[in-house]
Amino acid sequence: MFKIGVLVSGSGSNLQSIIDKSQNGKLNYKIEVVIGDRKCYGVERAILAGIEGYTLDKKVFKKNLCREIDKIVSEKGIDLIVLAGFLSIIDEEFVNKWKGRIINIHPSLLPKFGGSGMYGIKVHEAVLKAGESESGCTVHFVDTGVDSGEIIAQKRVKVLEGDTAEELQKRVLVEEHKLLPESIAKIISERE
Repeated sequence: MFKIGVLVSGSGSNLQSIIDKSQNGKLNYKIEVVIGDRKCYGVERAILAGIEGYTLDKKVFKKNLCREIDKIVSEKGIDLIVLAGFLSIIDEEFVNKWKGRIINIHPSLLPKFGGSGMYGIKVHEAVLKAGESESGCTVHFVDTGVDSGEIIAQKRVKVLEGDTAEELQKRVLVEEHKLLPESIAKIISERE
């Protein structure tokens, strides 16, 4: 069984999408652990689903956050680390150790609207300000840059006339919930 560790910072709706797929038996993986970099509902969501959850407050761990995450995922024998709304920057040492085994979901069609400061509602506001006709979401491998790793898959979403950032965000999130489990399945199939 393919073992996944998920890193979260918020409510964990993308986490829920992969919990649902793992528990209904459609995909051959197990979420072994969920780690939050702050107190958040994502960790609570994991515990409610019977998954081991940890909160490693980034304000407490500071520069040692990635080292602490590494200890946990190494002990659990994790095959793939999934960043699902994880807002802390992963350090270079951690990325190099787990190269090719860390993925992230981002709420735009990368390389557009990625990089430092581009997260959450800010992405959708930037898409609308730029007058884009479409947006979407991207799952990519994590490298030492910000949102710059190799793209695994994308889903497109039309920008509708009169859209607010919040409306666009909701439609993109629907596609994120499909794309993340599909991307995990693709990675597993390529490694079997």
